[in-house]
Amino acid sequence: MALLHAFIRRARMACTSPRLSDGLPPDGEVLLDAPDERLAPALVAAGLGDHRPAAELLAATRKAGEWEDRDRYVTLLATFARSRGEWFAHWCATAPDDPDALLVKAELAVARGWQSPARVEVLREAGPLIRAAAEGDPRDPVPWRVALDHARGVDPDHTEFERLWGEAVRRSPHHYGCHVAALAYLSAVWHGSHGECFDLAETAAQDAPPGSLVQTLPLRAAYAYLTDGGGAVVSRDRLDAAADRAIALSSRYTPADPRPAEVRNLLTYVLVALERRQDAWTQLRLIGPYATSFPWDRASGDPLGRFLELRDDVRGQMAAARAVPSARPFLPRSELAGRVPAHDH
Repeated sequence: MALLHAFIRRARMACTSPRLSDGLPPDGEVLLDAPDERLAPALVAAGLGDHRPAAELLAATRKAGEWEDRDRYVTLLATFARSRGEWFAHWCATAPDDPDALLVKAELAVARGWQSPARVEVLREAGPLIRAAAEGDPRDPVPWRVALDHARGVDPDHTEFERLWGEAVRRSPHHYGCHVAALAYLSAVWHGSHGECFDLAETAAQDAPPGSLVQTLPLRAAYAYLTDGGGAVVSRDRLDAAADRAIALSSRYTPADPRPAEVRNLLTYVLVALERRQDAWTQLRLIGPYATSFPWDRASGDPLGRFLELRDDVRGQMAAARAVPSARPFLPRSELAGRVPAHDH
């Protein structure tokens, strides 16, 4: 586990009163961005300088067309390579034309560009890497997700965005990562509006199979709206419908399943903002030990600490509601509730 210190962090132990018997794991058992059983061995090997398990994992996802898993693994491997890059440098040196290495390299370049003070210039330099990754396997939609993330930062016109979007959906009509990237591009913060964001999200969710993560796109649109702080008002009914659709998707997975962890964390954030206390409590119990950086890192430099703090807030409010039925209604913290009109659910 120590090898994954840059990737997985143990929670701080609670030092307050004993916890309720509420089915939540203790603070000390909660992990941030924990890898699943397929990725964890590859990360351990990478920490020891061996790139081969990571290469084999990505090759397996590409051959099987496991595009959602592939996208997630590419993102997490690139994150690991930023802090422990020796294994990845060796992989690129020994297999410079490996389509899987090319894809991780493109993702890593775009991620670095987004965090650079010279963002536009650095992102433009990543363009050839993205094109090389896209040529690695013509079936693969993940390079086009990277291209959409890249496009948002270099500010092309809508014609170029639509071209990239067409390439992405032609390869995988319901690929979650590509839809999330397109939603970010069309958000009010970047090149669109809340209306465009919701329209795309709701249309895609309606067209997607019942078990697809694309069902949660309206939740992403709701989150963007709730954290924006300005612009046209989105109706409460539309926000609640987005949360309800994500709740339905969450219910298809078993409790404490790492696969929907990010969706459940985001859903909890939105439910708290909407003052839906009971629904937020249900999602916290389904999350189990799997906290994710997003969305908590948007509100705090300590995402795990912020998650645990909010979990304690909801726990306390639930206990108060059980003890005193007339207790004051649950009110989320200010950074979660600034955009929500008063409305009982």
